Amino acid sequence: MNYLDFEKPIQELSEQIEKLKHTAVKSKVDLTKTIRELEEKMKVERKKVFSNLTPWQRVQLSRHPDRPYTLDYIQAITEGNFTEFAGDRFVKDDKAMVGGFGSIDGKTIMFIGQQKGRTTKERQMRNFGMANPEGYRKSLRLMKLAEKFNKPVIAFIDTPGAYPGIEAEERGQAEAIAKNLFEMAKLKVPIICIVIGEGASGGALGIGVGDKVLMLENTWYSVISPESCSSILWRSWDFKEKAAEVLKLTPDDMLKNKLIDGIIPEPLGGAHANPEESYRIVKDEIIKQLNSLQKMVPDVMVKERIQKFCSMGVVAKQTVEKVH
Repeated sequence: MNYLDFEKPIQELSEQIEKLKHTAVKSKVDLTKTIRELEEKMKVERKKVFSNLTPWQRVQLSRHPDRPYTLDYIQAITEGNFTEFAGDRFVKDDKAMVGGFGSIDGKTIMFIGQQKGRTTKERQMRNFGMANPEGYRKSLRLMKLAEKFNKPVIAFIDTPGAYPGIEAEERGQAEAIAKNLFEMAKLKVPIICIVIGEGASGGALGIGVGDKVLMLENTWYSVISPESCSSILWRSWDFKEKAAEVLKLTPDDMLKNKLIDGIIPEPLGGAHANPEESYRIVKDEIIKQLNSLQKMVPDVMVKERIQKFCSMGVVAKQTVEKVH
């Protein structure tokens, strides 16, 4: 288990418990009562730590190395019946973007999402979850395929941003993302977008237009990362914690500003602390949302989806009549 800096009290208790368990086995002394007391103490400490997280701490949790990624969720909730598709039919297959058909409770669904790597080699192959234009074109191809067969789309968002390299711009990064926004807005099948980790800038929004946009409890969604914001405003990364606060990037802030439709709770300690429970929670939420969306008339669903995004950022200005 990897621990973040603010989880030190939990780490210390966990290490004490492990030492006692090792001692109990080695010396054949019954330390069950002491271990149980420390485990209860650790539960209390974990509740204390996670009940008052700062925006920056949520950003840290969204990047936790043990946190479940897109393929982890897909494999878990489809119970291994996922068939991955490859290629954008123009350039190549972008490993940073994954997608394919899978089923939940007998219902076939098109899953897409950014995939980060865990090992150094896999991170290079996946480009750290930063998709190129061909990744967004692949995702659009799969969404169009889902529409052809009248299957809903689930998009898992987890990216530090679209790949910013020169070659990506040469191949039309901005156009690829813009086309996804346009086409997703009028796709005639239900679309559920779930931020499972980082939701950075257009890289996230490129697969983020949906009937329901949800965020896991310890994630973030913003036009820019706290570090980049800090470097622009203060010419230093030292103010990243302040930037995370003023960006209003947490699920609570996003829901308050009507930019998302709901927050999915995580197990105590974060999704990485209990992945199996997190998979169950996400699966239940998907089933609930799909049951509601699939009852809607496609044209009405598209109209409401477009209206939802068009209303974001709109401010009603009240004019005051001057009295002479």
